[in-house]
Amino acid sequence: MTVIVRPARPGEEGDIVRLIRALAIYEHEPDAVKISEEALRGHLFNDHPRIFAHVAEAEGRVVGIAVWFLNFSTWTGKHGLYLEDLFVEPEMRGAGVARALFKALAEEAKARDCPRIDWAVLDWNELGKGLYRKLGAWHNAEWEPWRLDGAALKALQD
Repeated sequence: MTVIVRPARPGEEGDIVRLIRALAIYEHEPDAVKISEEALRGHLFNDHPRIFAHVAEAEGRVVGIAVWFLNFSTWTGKHGLYLEDLFVEPEMRGAGVARALFKALAEEAKARDCPRIDWAVLDWNELGKGLYRKLGAWHNAEWEPWRLDGAALKALQD
């Protein structure tokens, strides 16, 4: 089976949201996805998008996604790619789809002169971590992810 990875196109928002929801279920957060197809369309396909997506297509069907955006390193003085979501349908895992998505992201990073790709992975996702190690990625144990949201964020806004 041939897998084609390419930038997402208008009209594929439904497939992307479907796979975002599938990722949320996989990550044990089935009710966490709030984005609508319309909102995603507005973010991905406008004159100055700040988020981007690649899709993996097999037999005319979207079977995987990589949703990403540019971040910035003051140390390197360059943008990097931050991979927000990577998901491959369970029946397509092991077929090279995730690797193909990473290859497309690596090519995107090269085209944009980005020296790195960053992402986060849940501590229990051994399947994902195994793939990332095979790709040559490494776990940066020196940096811990932190977040400010909800009531704490609102308290700073008031």
